[in-house]
Amino acid sequence: MTTTRSPQIESAHERDEFYIRQPYEVYSEENHTTWTRLYARMEDRWAEFANRHFLAGIERLHFDQSAVPRLEDVNEFLRPLTGFSAKAVSGYIPAFQFFDCLARREFPTTITVRPGDNLDYLPEPDIFHDIAGHVPMHTDPAFADTLVRFGTLARRAAARARKLPDLDDRVRQLSSVVKALSRFFWFSIEFGLMDDGNGTKAYGSGLLSSYGELEHSLRSPEVQRYPFQLEWVVNQAFEVDSYQPLLFVIESFDQLFELVGELDDWMVEGRLDNVAQGEPDVGTADIRSFLSAPEEVVIA
Repeated sequence: MTTTRSPQIESAHERDEFYIRQPYEVYSEENHTTWTRLYARMEDRWAEFANRHFLAGIERLHFDQSAVPRLEDVNEFLRPLTGFSAKAVSGYIPAFQFFDCLARREFPTTITVRPGDNLDYLPEPDIFHDIAGHVPMHTDPAFADTLVRFGTLARRAAARARKLPDLDDRVRQLSSVVKALSRFFWFSIEFGLMDDGNGTKAYGSGLLSSYGELEHSLRSPEVQRYPFQLEWVVNQAFEVDSYQPLLFVIESFDQLFELVGELDDWMVEGRLDNVAQGEPDVGTADIRSFLSAPEEVVIA
């Protein structure tokens, strides 16, 4: 189950299967060793740079450091806390399905393990990023509620686009709105910082799963750190293949919850229909996922 070298994942892609089971018996000894190495080297970094909600989540989930986690074991601890669960996927899933999973308190979780000779960087997520980086945050009720609220915005975006009679106008609107939603997710859920009065710490999972960037995000003088500004975030392109030069700081998850509400208001008012160009690219599959969203899950 090594990333980029997994026949099971390739087979699922060929069948267009997004949601799969975790074939735990396929993990190799190298996969388990890689998980152990990744986890062991992060512990000191987490103790110094991770926010207290993440550290509490790590304790609540009782990870086995010696082996790749079974999602069913993770969910046994996670579900009673916030109703969230980790849902195995074959890799990338289109934007609407991803966001809508969040609305249902399901987190799409990659199940492959990065190669043991490439611990520091992968262009795509792996199980360490998703389980060790994201899932501990899902044990926090305020954070979990924020994810759910954010996920429902995809349904509203699909409903708005459906009201437009012209297909080109639907595509144009969705391309901008999905770009804005993706930027919000990037600068908060993936690369967010929090200063709750006890110093600035990381809560973004892209930081919490990166040995190098976690320290860099909080120590480097090259990083610009600003209070979270919605108008800036939705118009700000981001770096995909390098350490982030610009990060945004919130005060609490209650504030983040309210920011999602403000983002929703902006979408309804049309203020996300023409955001600045730049990363991320919104692919054809992402647009199709919104255009083909079942009406029964689309809210007005």
